[in-house]
Amino acid sequence: MNIRIIPKLDIKGPNLVKGVHLEGLRVLGKPWWFAKYYYEQGADELIYMDAVASLYDRNSILEFVRQTSKEIFIPITVGGGLRTITDIREALRAGADKVSINTAAIKSPNLISEAANRFGSSTIVVGIEAQKQMDGSYEAFMENGREPTGKDVFAWAKQVEELGAGEIFLTSIGQEGTGKGYDIELTRRVAESVSIPVIAVGGAGTPEHVHDVISKGKADAVSMASMLHYNFIEHCDINKEDFCEEGNIIFLQSGKTSYRMNQASIGDIKRHLLENAVSCRPTA
Repeated sequence: MNIRIIPKLDIKGPNLVKGVHLEGLRVLGKPWWFAKYYYEQGADELIYMDAVASLYDRNSILEFVRQTSKEIFIPITVGGGLRTITDIREALRAGADKVSINTAAIKSPNLISEAANRFGSSTIVVGIEAQKQMDGSYEAFMENGREPTGKDVFAWAKQVEELGAGEIFLTSIGQEGTGKGYDIELTRRVAESVSIPVIAVGGAGTPEHVHDVISKGKADAVSMASMLHYNFIEHCDINKEDFCEEGNIIFLQSGKTSYRMNQASIGDIKRHLLENAVSCRPTA
């Protein structure tokens, strides 16, 4: 089975944003620029995530989905602020192939089974935001990593599968946005505890990190953001005048297009995987 490489696009208002540990969001550009570029580079899927939907009790991401689905022909997953069956239905009607739910699933686990029964398990992805605790355990968080739940990550992952989810979107809060590599232990333990695919998220800084979470962490798919986004900014011209609507654009205005972590394109990642005998869909 081919390993999937999935760019993650975090949305706030009209802009693509990125932070560290799911906090300190900075505007990087317009989501459409990045989505189109990643599609042309050979991304296997895309994930749109409204970074503040749960906090502000809103869902404003669907217009991006409608635009993207008309011109990009790979699977699109949408998450953030999906609280009801109606929300899920609207996301699918807008052009999403799958939806990702986290906060709503924790507050009402039966939503997972109801959604899976109505739309099919392959459509329902459950996001698990995991934070390692001082005693070595992992606790699941919600509200984009802001609120602890008291749930053990591994027990919750098993329950998610039993309720009918088709995939788990597993984010390591501690590694997210750092570029220091994925949490291999977390990913491996979740992957070994369930039979559904696990998408590893949080920490990619080099193609080697991607290979490690596949070979050692047993991830079925790998998602990343900063490593790809900063590579895009480094190599593509961005019009700073497009950002009058919302967000912290100091980074873009500074002209500092380089970033402290290593950068890589989707082509770089896939070439490294193929060179190390990891099956993935080659880029054009």
